This record gives sequence, C-alpha cells and structure tokens, in this order.
Amino acid sequence: MMSCDTLLDARELAQSLLAEIRQATTDGPGVTRESYGQGENTALRIIEERARELGLHHECDRAGNLWLSLPEENRDLPFLAIGSHADSVPQGGNFDGLAGIVAGMLILLGLRGRHEEAAPLKVLALRGEESAWYGKAYLGSLSLLGKLPAGTLVRRHRDGTGVLSEAMSRCGADIEAIQRGEPLIDPAQMAAYLELHIEQGPVMVNRGWPVALVTGIRGNVRHNLIRCIGETGHSGAVPRWLRKDALLAVAELLSRMDEHWRVLLQMGMDMVMTTGICSTAAQSHAVSVIPGEVAFSFEVRSQDTQTLERFYTLMRDECLAIERDRNVRFEFDERLFTEPATMDAAWLNRLEAVAPAGVKLERIASGAGHDAAVFANAGVPSAMVFIRNENGSHNPFEAMDIDDFLMGVDLLTRAVTAKA
Repeated sequence: MMSCDTLLDARELAQSLLAEIRQATTDGPGVTRESYGQGENTALRIIEERARELGLHHECDRAGNLWLSLPEENRDLPFLAIGSHADSVPQGGNFDGLAGIVAGMLILLGLRGRHEEAAPLKVLALRGEESAWYGKAYLGSLSLLGKLPAGTLVRRHRDGTGVLSEAMSRCGADIEAIQRGEPLIDPAQMAAYLELHIEQGPVMVNRGWPVALVTGIRGNVRHNLIRCIGETGHSGAVPRWLRKDALLAVAELLSRMDEHWRVLLQMGMDMVMTTGICSTAAQSHAVSVIPGEVAFSFEVRSQDTQTLERFYTLMRDECLAIERDRNVRFEFDERLFTEPATMDAAWLNRLEAVAPAGVKLERIASGAGHDAAVFANAGVPSAMVFIRNENGSHNPFEAMDIDDFLMGVDLLTRAVTAKA
C-alpha cells in the first residue's frame, strides 16, 4: 500500500511523464506513435531518459522492446513483467498503452529499498501492439516470444512505402532471429505478465467502476482488404437484372452478416463484427456511375475460437451466394487470425484478495486486444487491470482520471508484494 508521501510522488511523476510524452508526440488533435517509427521511438527515448534520471537500469531486447529494472536486483529467480505498449493508432489517445508502462515504473520505484518483498520485477515497454501501421498486431511481443507469423516482416506500411523488416531493423531488432522464429526470451523465466490498461469501451464508465479485473481477451479473424469486383456501368442505361453492382453486393453481404450476428447473440455467443473500411474507387466517382469495385475490411472478434470460425465460414458462404446472385466476385487478401486468451485465475483471485477493504472488484472481458493475450497463450500466467476511461479509445479524447489510475497502481503493488 502506498503512503501519502509516496502517493504524492507517484501522482507527480505520472502526470509529468504522461504530459511530456503527449506533448512530444502530438499530431493534430491526438497523438501519433507509429509502431517501429518516429513517435514510438520518441516515447521510448523519453521513458529511457526518465528511467536514467531515476536511477533505473534500462536495456533493449532484440525485438526493440525496452526493459527497466532496479539496479540492486540480482536474484536469479523467475521475474514478474509489468507493462504495456508504447505505440498508438494515428491521432489516437495518450493513455492507450502508455498508462500501463508508467504504472509499471511507479510500482518498480515503490519497491526501491524493499524489492525482496516481491518477486524480481521488470517493466516492459513493448513496441508495435497496434495493427494500424502494418496490418498485424502484437509485433513486439510476438517477436520476443519467437511467434511472429511467417511473412509478417514483409508486410508493407499503411501508406504503401517500406516494409516492417526495414522499420524494425532501424530500431535495432534482430531481423534474422525474428524471421527464424527464434524466441528472444525464455517464457519459463517469467513468473507472470501483468498489465494495467484503460478500458476502451463504455462499460466501466456507465457502471461507475473505477477499476476492474479482466477475465479474457477476445481474439479475431480479419481481412484488411476484400475486393468486390463487378462491372462499372451507366446508371440510366443498365436495368437491375443486368447490373453487376459491387456496392449493392457488399451492402447485401453486410446486412446478411448483421442478421447472423443478431441470431448468434440470441444463442448466447460472444462476438462482435466490424467493417471499418469501405470505399469505391475515387477516380470513377460520379452520380451516374454504377460502382464496379468496392474495397472493404472485415473483422469478427470473440472469446471463443469456434465462434470465430463459425462466423467466418458463414461470411465466406454468403460471399459465394451473392457472387451467384449478383454476378460479382470477391477477392480476399491474407486471412489474419489472433487467438483469444484467458487470464490466469490465480492472479485474478490474488488481485481480489488484496483489494482495500470496502472495494469490490468487478470482472469484465476485454473486447480489444492486448499483449497480455500473447503472453497468456505462450503459457505465461497473465492478468490485467482495467482503468475507467471516458470517451472511448483510439481517439484523442481518452480521459483517464489520475485517481482511478493510482488506485490501479496501488492494487497491482499490493498483489506483487502479497505472500503467495
């Protein structure tokens, strides 16, 4: 538990570090910290500089992730890793990921002079959690564990220039080892992975929960690009029965999938479906033109792998039916799969047990993905603490209250110092 003086110091450090990184990575209304790019580099440089000022040991691993520890820690025991990711989506919010790294630093500093009260602790500032930049999430954690899928390193940047391997190499990553799938750390050395993160939806705000425990993390199946190809035509000259309207074909597909989603929810299945990108070719835009091609994305998320596969199969079957009915065809890019994860029951119970008197910790599933899923699926006991957050996430208007944040830091501190 934090003393009053420690709490004041923690508040000041957290607010100043969060503000400094926000200012250094501001991009219009939000922040932009590109995975293995300039903004992420800037954030990690500031964290490293602050760690040096505070007398913390710092080093980068061969995936470019940053590790912090107490210099007096020399025990040869499995360690607790606590942290989150340093990158953001384009013009995103300042707390997504960064709050978890700062939380880890506060917990580490709180153990100075009494570090043997807990297992060895390291703070992990991960790179490349967001899929917005190269179309694949968890780049830093997957690379660290030797699990980055084959072919990911040649994925192109969102703007079409450069590939991931080039960006990672510029940041000091060992591309050859990552390409071979070589683990850069032995997961058996990790006693647990713990992560504090803002909730990225509205549940905690609406239910008045400042802090909650995460039970599991949804996985997903997605295509970043599906093309529906029909035939461009004159809007006044082609009757309905001869049209090959790509836009109406996509609209029908999404309407059918929305109905499947509704039915599966009624059956008690956990899932969400999203098409976040949908566009016709700008060069042929005209009121009098029948759209001949539509590009769109498709994603389904669930805590259950069978639900993901079932819904994906339904989507492909509906595409085949619409191809026949509307004389169009669908072309798919690489199918990406991210495995769902379950958080460690023992750590959830431990967090509940150490909560201050009168504090009831609710449990909630995470619809968004987090690096904790990668560690959990690699056999590392993992747990997450969610912090209430106004205005959603992946936008500039995230609004985490510092008191809620410090409550989460205190809870994790209690957990890591509690007798197992």
